[in-house]
Amino acid sequence: MFAIVDYKARKGLVDTDAVESEETSVKDRARQTGVRGETYAYWYLRRHGYMLVARNYTSPDMKGEIDMVGYDGQVLAFVEVKTRSSADPNQPKPEEAVNLDKRYHLRRMAQQFLRVRRLESAPHRFDVLAIEARAGARPVVRLHKGAFAPHSN
Repeated sequence: MFAIVDYKARKGLVDTDAVESEETSVKDRARQTGVRGETYAYWYLRRHGYMLVARNYTSPDMKGEIDMVGYDGQVLAFVEVKTRSSADPNQPKPEEAVNLDKRYHLRRMAQQFLRVRRLESAPHRFDVLAIEARAGARPVVRLHKGAFAPHSN
């Protein structure tokens, strides 16, 4: 299946028609690119051996969401997907958007996920999947396994 998704992404994850349209807001285009990026990321991770068990995990009364949760071998990986469509080289890389505040919320959500499923002692880590999606070009993907520590310092 990834081969099909990858083939469809050969011209980019950004909708070039929407980029040129004034009817589509910047926020809507960003949301569309994010959804396409997460779909691409799902199949990319599956292709690289992840067994995904949850997508867009949220918990009541908690801020944030975990994009994907899956096993990479024996390790449970909480994966944050960041997709950017800007071709501007001066823009920060997608993975740089996972700042201290975002990490804090991801850790809290992950602890809740582990607690609810009684997996507190399971080995786990936090991965960041960065996707640069430029119109008309195949996405550039960087997977950072163990991007940050499970416990805050």
